[in-house]
Amino acid sequence: MTSLQIAAANAALRAKSAPEIIEWAIAQAQGRAIVSTNFRPYEAVLLHLVSRVQPDIPVLWADHGYNRLATYRHAGVLQERLQLNLKAYVPKMTAAHYNALCGGVPEWTPENEQRVKDFSAVMKLEPFRRGMKELAPRIWFTALRKNQNPHREGLDLVVADANFNTIKVNPVFYWSDTDMENYLQQHDLPNEWDYFDPAKADEKRECGLHAAWGGQAVARV
Repeated sequence: MTSLQIAAANAALRAKSAPEIIEWAIAQAQGRAIVSTNFRPYEAVLLHLVSRVQPDIPVLWADHGYNRLATYRHAGVLQERLQLNLKAYVPKMTAAHYNALCGGVPEWTPENEQRVKDFSAVMKLEPFRRGMKELAPRIWFTALRKNQNPHREGLDLVVADANFNTIKVNPVFYWSDTDMENYLQQHDLPNEWDYFDPAKADEKRECGLHAAWGGQAVARV
């Protein structure tokens, strides 16, 4: 899609519901749509929405190996409940191997920024890139929302993604936390509040999947 086509799509879809946005995007995908997840809070909303439109849609999960027990259990519950076509990709280096060589997950501080980015590149971005290469989507659904952090405020429902050379569609981009909570309750869906991503470390940071530095970092791995 050209920049003009993307702008027109955003204008046309702004008043549409999330299911309508998903149906539009599936039609553009020509059989090559995926949805990504990390099973963080509220991810059940997007997974439920997308799987209702396309039940067999591939669900890409780059599992860095450092998720908490509650997150792995939550992933299992959602996979069974929604019959997800889960495609899990893991790093080439195990968590134990990374710990032995690199001294464990780096704690994020401004001074530690590069170490956290290096961790993300090896343990999250590389397996994600591998998954994107194998699945080769035209359309990539995400749960990005405008209110999550300053970087995401500048995005929209439909954006061109330079890191993975695809079109990213964010059906719940304008939803509030209350909207997400209401959807979970309406459909009796579970949530997961114990989630922590060491590749992101702080909610105001990006792990690299949706930021320009991520594309540069994973190219070096």
